[in-house]
This record gives sequence, C-alpha cells and structure tokens, in this order.
Amino acid sequence: MIQQLLTNEIKYHVGVLFQEYGIEHPATLKILTEHPAHAEHGDYSTNVAMLLAKLIRKAPLQIAHELQQRIEKSGSVQGLFAKVAAVPPGFLNFYINWDTWSSGHYGTAKGLVNERNKTKVLIEHTSINPNKAAHVGHLRNSCIGDSLSRMLSQAGYQVEVHNYIDDLGNQLADTVVGILHTQTEEAFHRFGDFCWETYAKVNQAYKVEPELVEQRSTVLHALESGHSNLAWMGALVAERIVREQLEEMKQFGIHYDVLVWESSIVRAGFWDTTFELLRQTNMFHRVTDGKLAGCWVLKNVEEGAVADGQNADYQGDKVLVRSNGILTYTAKDIAYHLWKFGVLPNDFVYKKWEDGLWSTAPQGKKKSIGQADIVINVIDYRQQYPQEMVKLALEVLGYEQQASQLKHVSYGVVSLSPDTAAGLGIDISDGKSSYAMSGRQGIGIKVADLLDHMERVIDAKRSRKAGISSRAIAAAAIRYYLLKYQLQTEVIFDLEHATEITGNTGVYLLYAYSRANSILDKAKKDIRLLRMEVKLDGTLLEDQEYLLLRHVAYWPEILETATKQLAPNVLCHYAFELASLFNHFYSVCPVLKGSEESIAHRLWITQTYKDTMHQVLEVLGMPTPKRL
Repeated sequence: MIQQLLTNEIKYHVGVLFQEYGIEHPATLKILTEHPAHAEHGDYSTNVAMLLAKLIRKAPLQIAHELQQRIEKSGSVQGLFAKVAAVPPGFLNFYINWDTWSSGHYGTAKGLVNERNKTKVLIEHTSINPNKAAHVGHLRNSCIGDSLSRMLSQAGYQVEVHNYIDDLGNQLADTVVGILHTQTEEAFHRFGDFCWETYAKVNQAYKVEPELVEQRSTVLHALESGHSNLAWMGALVAERIVREQLEEMKQFGIHYDVLVWESSIVRAGFWDTTFELLRQTNMFHRVTDGKLAGCWVLKNVEEGAVADGQNADYQGDKVLVRSNGILTYTAKDIAYHLWKFGVLPNDFVYKKWEDGLWSTAPQGKKKSIGQADIVINVIDYRQQYPQEMVKLALEVLGYEQQASQLKHVSYGVVSLSPDTAAGLGIDISDGKSSYAMSGRQGIGIKVADLLDHMERVIDAKRSRKAGISSRAIAAAAIRYYLLKYQLQTEVIFDLEHATEITGNTGVYLLYAYSRANSILDKAKKDIRLLRMEVKLDGTLLEDQEYLLLRHVAYWPEILETATKQLAPNVLCHYAFELASLFNHFYSVCPVLKGSEESIAHRLWITQTYKDTMHQVLEVLGMPTPKRL
C-alpha cells in the first residue's frame, strides 16, 4: 500500500534525525499520513515536522524542508511521488506520479498477507432464534457479518463463518407451546409466517392464561433432554425454520460454513467439562440464599455490581445455571467459546447440510473446524454484558490471550419510523421518533416481505430489463441500505426511504458500475480501437480524471482501515464517493471521442475504475452486473 510505504519512509528518516541529534526516540510519537481533503494539498500529507519541533528545537517548517530533501534524495519513495512539498506551518505534502502508479500494484503487502494466511478468524453472525420468520433487524446482523467475512478474506485471513442455532431456548419453546395451545385459521405461504403469528399469539395467551407459562418450562426440559414427542416437535420446527431462513439469506449473497446447534453443545458434554473447569476457580460458585439461591453464578469483578431484579441475567453476578437446573444462554456460550479457541477437549461431529455447508449433529464425521486464533461475534449492543462475561470466563480460566482475541462487533438495532410503524397498524399517537420491532407482539418487517416489496418498486421503475433480475437488484439495494450506517447507529427503518433508488443507494452504485461496462463493451466493438494500446498518460489528466484516480489509489488503504476497524460502513462511504466521481468524470470527459491518445487514456481510467468498483462491490456482497 502506498500509505504504508510512505509512512515507513518517513519513520526511517525521522529515526535518522533522532540519531544525528542524539535524541532518544519517544515511544509516544505516532507518525501518521493522511489523505488531504483538498487536492491542492497533495494526495498524502503528514504533520510529523510539527510533532518534532519541540524535541529537535527547530521551527516545524525548517524540519519539514529537511525531511523533504532527505526523501527526495532517497528517490521520493521508489519514484511514486512526482513532488514533495514542505509548506507552512510545517506540513509535508506528497503528489503521486501517476505514470509510475499506473505501472505498479500497491495493494496489501505480500509479507502481511502471508502472515495473515496463518491466522484463522472465526466469525459468528446471524444466529437467529429458529422459531419464526426473520425480520429486517436480523438481516442487518447478517449483512454486517457477511461483509466482515469478505473483508477479512480479501485481507488474507483464513475465515470460517458460523451460524449459531439456539434450538434449546425460550423462543423455540414458546412457538411449540403456541402450536399446541393456540388456534390459527389463516393461510400462510411459509411455515415461518405461521410461526410468526403463533409466537405472537402465545405471548398474548400467557397474559390471560398464566398456567401456560408452566408449559414453556415443560417444553424447555423436553428440548434439553431430547428424547420425547415434544423434543421431536421442537427439532422439526427448528429445522424447518432454519431452512427457510437460510434460503432467504442466500438471496442476499449470505453464506455460512457451519451451523452450530445449541443442542450439540449440551449433548457433546461441552458444558459438563466447562462446569468442572469453572468449579476449580474462586469466581464460580453456587448461591445458598437470597433470590438467586440454588443458582450457579460467575462473579462480576466490578465492585458493587448488583443484579437487577427484573433482569438478573444481564447485571451483577452472571447466572449460568438456574436453580431449576436449566442452563442460561451464556453458560452454553462460554463452553462454545472455549471450543472455538480450541482449548476444550470435547469436539463436535458433523453431517453435510448442503453443498459447502456443514452442521453439527448427534452422529457424523470429525472435521477440522474451529480452533481459531481470532473470534468475532456480530451481536447487537444489548448483548454487550453477556459478551463481557464470556470474556471474563476465559480470563478466569487462564486463557488471557484468547480473551484478548475475542471481538464483539456491536451494532445499533433496527427500529421502525413512525410512518412505517403506522402502516403496520401501530398506534403512533405518542409521537415517538421510532418504534421498536417486537416478535412477541408480531410487530416488524419480515425479510421476505421486504424483498418482495422492494422487487416490485424496482420493477416498476426499470425502463429496460435486459440485465440482472429486479429481485437481485432489490436484494443489493436492501443490503447496502443496512450496511451504510455507522455500526453504533440505530437504523430507523423507513420503507419509503429504503426503497429509493437515487442518491446514496445500492442501485446508484450498480448503475455506475454497469455504465463503465457499457463504455468498455462499445470500445471492444469499435474496429478503430481494436489495436489501440490502452494506457494512462499522466500529462493529459484533467481535474475530474485526477480526482477519480486519486480515489481509486486509496482503495487498498480504505479496505485495510475498514478491516482493522471491522466497519463495513467505511467501504459504503468509499463506494458512493467512487461512483459519484466516476459519473462526474463520464459527464465531463467523453471517453470514446477525441484524439487517439485521449481515448486510450480515458479507456484506461474507465477500466481501472471498473476493476476497483468490482472489488468494492464483491467485498460488500453486491452483484457486479454488465447491464441493468
């Protein structure tokens, strides 16, 4: 990467300066290069001379001039920069030599890729309860997780993607109770839609028939034991729902390597082993009195942490085993994470679910799955405390290195705008700015319904339909909409805004990409251009051409930044700006008109833009259509 080459060069010369002046290199000194906001300030810039002023006791501009001379004398970073300028009050600005840049490849350093090839990253995402159809909030999780897996793969890591299926939880138990004890006369196209209504109905029934809540405990025990009619019913419901959910995710380009069923964790004895390990520490104990009497809890190390009576699972000492013997989600999650890092002696066996996808199973074959160096969990911000307790358990058991490599990618939930909520029949008379989705109340936008709706919108607005399907465009548009927000932002989902196709939208990106393809296809059909050598001529660069190339040159660094920050929205921001710059270039600079030199030059820029946008779209999990 150019930025890394430049930063290393500056560090070298600063180090030489310290030696010459007899100054010890301060550990706190951070040498950074940035992309200037204004093109007249160059393509890269650093303020290092101002940071050195007090240490060397010289004026910043004088230090900048000295560094400029040293960098120019050593070859201006392998000839990549046509100009290095020291400017007041002490900045160093660097201007790319575009002819040199066009002849080389400045992506991720080979040594870094080789090192990353030895590092295995396990990403867990989606992990929807298998009790009803998925809604748009679940889809945000899946899009983030899938884009992270693509980013990390592109950066050179070994990546393994897991989808955790909670087939022993309250939500599945509620749906089973609902099937047995509520009535539904409606017709449904999908089993998940039937379960959506059933789950909402049983939660309403609990309010008027409190005795039904006891049925939930009965079902929970049956699911965990796994040897009864109720257990088989739960297993059948879960499997049918998971198959529907996976088919929905495929339409958004989302795939997995492994399905990990919670029941497999229990039946493979993961928790039994983990329980014995935790019992040997002084942080895990059985409570003998008070409201948590009979529970096994993991102590919260924060002083004065007290469990909230309404939600003892999420504050204070963490309950791992309830007094009735039922494990909490976090207990099983701790055991699962010990396995993820390869420090648990127990292991799963697997059966093939479909091509490219394996599932844990009661019987099957052993496979080299898990044993990760880094674990990333994509879970919304409300699960921060349970995630912290998983990390604490790793530390308590002496796995500090593994705990340091457990990453929680937290994100804001998806709620509904007032207009969208009103369209679903929600009372918005209280005037709130957003309304939460609730599976228990049956309130939300289902993924399948959203995709159907968006497909109709796209289809109605397309003048030509010669390229990819309206459904594929719709899926790309929804995916981009859910990815473009900063992770911690609450997405207030508005159906009208989400189905727009102009502005900062996925459709805009696809049009900009297909436009480049169209230009290049026309050039291939023009006999005059067949023998032309397509190349960049740095002497011909006009403003719009320069701004586009400048942004293209930043791509490897943007990808690296987004990967380090685990932030797909950074790529969305880059992609929209790249598409906008190309459209401005296209409107100002006719590609296929002018002199032979001009055409060859602009075709090269168009091809380079197209290749870069292709990479961006693939990492974002979007299609790369020749035509729309």
